[in-house]
Amino acid sequence: MPRYFAAVVAITCWMGVSIQFAASYANIGDVTGTLWVILRFFTIITNLLVAIAMTLVAVGRPLGPVVLGGLTMALALVGIVFAVLLEGLKPLGGAAAVADFLNHKASPVLMTLWWLFFAPRARLAWSAPLIWAAYPIAYFAYALARGQADGKYPYPFIDVAKLGWSQTLLNAGGIALAFLIVGTLVVAFERWRHGGKLKRR
Repeated sequence: MPRYFAAVVAITCWMGVSIQFAASYANIGDVTGTLWVILRFFTIITNLLVAIAMTLVAVGRPLGPVVLGGLTMALALVGIVFAVLLEGLKPLGGAAAVADFLNHKASPVLMTLWWLFFAPRARLAWSAPLIWAAYPIAYFAYALARGQADGKYPYPFIDVAKLGWSQTLLNAGGIALAFLIVGTLVVAFERWRHGGKLKRR
């Protein structure tokens, strides 16, 4: 059952990324240009990473609990930030709307459910949230570097050109802090659910 459900998660993520690529390609008309545009977004990169990881799990190549927990946290961040800050800002239709649903709603829910019911248990250290936070922090630096290079920022809450550096860093810091708090709560929940047992790797 864990592998079958992992396959469902993987297929959902692959479909979301593929449909988004097709929708963007229809407007851009160039493969390289399309990849350059869609790989600007945390949503696409994260769904792609989860698609690869869950494909490996589905074919019997298990991944470590820290990796799985980090990917789940990152994809949950996609869903939460979209619901709180981004939903409804840009009207979508057709394939773009389908991709939007798969990438921002379906995949975060499915990955969270897989992690809750099927992921390896009782193997998270208190340092796990710091390890998980490295990915969104690295993405933030990447997004800002791209924005500084071409003047295009993927999300309005990190648009330095409109917000300025102080507000942008404040927004990013708030998201990072929330990510760390939720990550710590996840570790605490896991340890409580398994009687305080903790296996370190």
